[in-house]
Amino acid sequence: MKSASIAVSIDKLRLLAEFRYRLRLFLLFSEEAALRSGLQPQQHQLLLQIAGASQGTVVTVGYVAERLCLRHNTAVELCNRCEEAGLIDRRQDAVDRRYVHLEVTRKGREVLHSLSVDHARELNELAPKLTRTLTALDRDR
Repeated sequence: MKSASIAVSIDKLRLLAEFRYRLRLFLLFSEEAALRSGLQPQQHQLLLQIAGASQGTVVTVGYVAERLCLRHNTAVELCNRCEEAGLIDRRQDAVDRRYVHLEVTRKGREVLHSLSVDHARELNELAPKLTRTLTALDRDR
């Protein structure tokens, strides 16, 4: 059976390349900002996922592993490093002691706040370019 070939226009390829470039610029900004703040990029991402979880979400290692697209054991190691740095605390669930809840500490919140202000500013500059690219991609469907 032959695989179906879908022709992609050069314009769409250019739009996809532009979108990917803009995303990469933001990710690079984010990685460098985290490092300037004394965090590894994954530590920043962990803090963001814990602090930014929807109300009522039970934030566990499994939750952050899923949100960061990491294997469970890798997320455990990341949590260990963040706990040792004083960025997060672990608290056993009062009802089911098998579960450990993750919380951002005051120190973690302070660093995250500073980084979030910088990230919001960067996104405000980037948003119009991303929006134009996404709109053009949507029109080209």
